[in-house]
This record gives sequence, structure tokens and C-alpha cells, in this order.
Amino acid sequence: MDISRSVKPSSPDASKRPILLIDDDQDMAEMLAEYLGPEGFILHLAHTAESGLDRAKAGGIVLILLDVMLPDRDGFTVLQEIRQRSRVPVIMLTTRSAVGDKVAGLEAGADDYVPKPFTPVELLARIRTVLRRGQPSRFGSSFVAVDDLILDAGARTVECAGQNIQCTSAEFDVLHALVSTAGQVVAREHLTRLALGRTAHAGDRGVDNLISALRKKLGPAPNGEERLRAIRNTGYVYLRRSLRTTQEESQ
Repeated sequence: MDISRSVKPSSPDASKRPILLIDDDQDMAEMLAEYLGPEGFILHLAHTAESGLDRAKAGGIVLILLDVMLPDRDGFTVLQEIRQRSRVPVIMLTTRSAVGDKVAGLEAGADDYVPKPFTPVELLARIRTVLRRGQPSRFGSSFVAVDDLILDAGARTVECAGQNIQCTSAEFDVLHALVSTAGQVVAREHLTRLALGRTAHAGDRGVDNLISALRKKLGPAPNGEERLRAIRNTGYVYLRRSLRTTQEESQ
């Protein structure tokens, strides 16, 4: 079993891809090292935030598994520091299942968020999916997170308040366009071309029907107010919490 604790780049087996685990759970580390080895990975272990950051700065890592609860610092601040200098993919690990924690991690630049306890099979699947995407969320990954809403454009999935929401392809396209530019108005014509593949015409209610369906599926925002608002003669906007616009119409 290979577990490297060195803060310098090292690779006992050049054919294996190095993963850095920043977590103080020794038993879990040994279990993951044993499982991931035959799958083509070698696990480098750091028990603290500081040793993990040192190892990450040294480079040569293809992915980081980062625990939220570390003995010397919380994982969110560690992630922020990693993102200041690196685009390496990061998967957050935590026993905390609150939606706010998940959103905070993704908005800070994490590529995925895996609650403990997890199975090695599940984690391996997440690792492979993230590596296929290639870049963390701030630099082109598919995750978009606003308030309690999380979209993954790669898997085309929607999660709202911790629940998976089933959307049609057109509904997803509209929602992704609005959430990824939350607070900014998106023209009705653009949404029509994007989701329906046609030019909007007078009296065209295609996008309006999609918005209506999304409102029913998502429900109100965490503060009880609406998420999607129509802007007269213009288009629609996804409202961040406490963010509002002018020239609004009820729809």
C-alpha cells in the first residue's frame, strides 16, 4: 500500500496518477490507498491544512480530496488558498450535509462535494467524472451554484434545497442560462434560440411556458420570494437572494 506523506513531489510508481488527500482520518486514508492503487492512482496524505497546502504547492497532483473539518483550519479557507494559485480539481469531503455547506464549497471553486460516509466505489466514480471534466468550477467546470440551487451542465442535473429536480432538456438550458448570469437579464430571444432552436416570433410563449414549469418545480427562493422574474419587453432574470431589478412585471 502506497501512502506518501512527503511535502515534496514524489511518485513511487510513475504509471499511477497522484491524488492528494487532506484529511486527518488515518483509517480512511489507508482504506482509500488500498482501493485506489489498483485503479491507477497513488494517494499522497496530509493530516493538516498546512501540510496539505505545502504538498499542493509542490505540484504534480492530478486531484485533491479535501476534508471540510481539519484540525488546524477549515477546508473552505484551504480551498480558497488553493484556488489562488492552482486549477487542480478538488473534491470536498465532509460529514456535514447542509445545503449551504455544499453551495459554499462549489462557489469557492470545488468540483464536487461528497458527504461522509461514502463507499470507495462512489468516490472513485466521482474522481473519474471530475478528471474527465478537467477544470475546476471557476475555470470552466460545469458547476453553477446560487443560493440553494446547484446545476451541473456536464451531467445536466439540477439540485434544489438538496433535492434532485427532473427537468426537460429545454428547461435545463433556460435555467442554466439564467443561473449562470444570476442578477442579469437574459433576452427572451436568446433563451428561445438556446432552448428551442428557433427565432422568437410575436406571441411566442415557448420560453414563458418553460419558465412557468421551472417555477413550479423549484418553488420559491430560500427567503420565500420568487427566483425567476420577467422583465417587461426584455426577458427574464434569476434573482439572487436580496438582489432585485427595476422595470419588473409579474408573470
